[in-house]
Amino acid sequence: MKKEEIINLLKQISYPGFSRDIVSFGMINEVNINDEALSIELNIKSQNEEKKNKVINDIKTLLNIETNFKQITITINQDTSEPQKTHQTAPSQGPSTLSGIKHIVAVSSGKGGVGKSTVAVNLALSLRDIGLKVGLLDLDIYGPSLPMILGLDEQPELNKDRKLLPLDHLKMKVMSFGFISGNQSPTIWRGPLVSRMTEQFFYDVIWGELDYLILDLPPGTGDIQLTLTQKLKMDGALIITTPQDIALADVTKGADMFRKVKTPVLGVIENMSGLFLDGKVENGTNLFIEGQPVNINEDGSFTIRMDLFKKGGGKTESDRLGVPLLGQIPISQDIMETTDSGKPIVDRHPNSHISILYKEIAKKIIDIIDV
Repeated sequence: MKKEEIINLLKQISYPGFSRDIVSFGMINEVNINDEALSIELNIKSQNEEKKNKVINDIKTLLNIETNFKQITITINQDTSEPQKTHQTAPSQGPSTLSGIKHIVAVSSGKGGVGKSTVAVNLALSLRDIGLKVGLLDLDIYGPSLPMILGLDEQPELNKDRKLLPLDHLKMKVMSFGFISGNQSPTIWRGPLVSRMTEQFFYDVIWGELDYLILDLPPGTGDIQLTLTQKLKMDGALIITTPQDIALADVTKGADMFRKVKTPVLGVIENMSGLFLDGKVENGTNLFIEGQPVNINEDGSFTIRMDLFKKGGGKTESDRLGVPLLGQIPISQDIMETTDSGKPIVDRHPNSHISILYKEIAKKIIDIIDV
């Protein structure tokens, strides 16, 4: 049996708690075949011994059934000084890291208007609420929205070395081109200037010690994305979409761009995913929507979901990419009102249903990065 056949067999094994297989997670470090003996070295960063033992047992069970090797040895690489990423990572990704920052995650979308920046801000706040040190960098030079979403109208200071000091806001470090240019000023720049400014935000900002730096990218696949992937090591990218076909078509281009430059796609988030409506009827009333009975509470209250656009677009794209659908955020007036007021919903209403959805997504991101 060949090495490629072994790896194909291992694609049947999912990492505990995920639908994603251990091969796509990049957990297969080495496969060596020597006559009737097979040795596999795994690369698993998690400190959860129960999950690691389950992976080992699942591999042994599968290979004992599907192969004829007399000896199967499975070990876990103990060297975590330079952790491996998924199979998408390759030397073409920029070698540079930012001192003091443990993890860098980009939030991306194929087109504008899908709520990417709102998602980025609320995910950053959700990571903060878990107890992590978080930075948020708005890299949309042409249309920075972070000042409006956070209700900020300040300019960052320079230290004695002419380095920018990010603003401290809502217990996070935040930086945006809008803080420097003035949010009302149009930016009319050619590619080289955009690339230079993007690099300055990486290297000329004093972020300090951070657990996570969240990058809010501009929509599309332009100069900023290319500069980012060529110059900076990232843990991966999140893809934001809405259910419509036109949004999915652009998402496909964006996700494929990250894969071509060997940046892992961590998962898909479907925004504006349906509308929830609350109502109330008299006791004993039966209510049907599109022929289906509505669950009515004892007090006559009910909640129904309406799909204003298409349904299942985010799941379709996540399946195509072989990555998880991390969550679905519905259309919500509360999101709109809190965003427009400069007080994002996770900070203003931390226990609301919407905020809980964001926090669940943030926990999934941590789990994916820590596997």
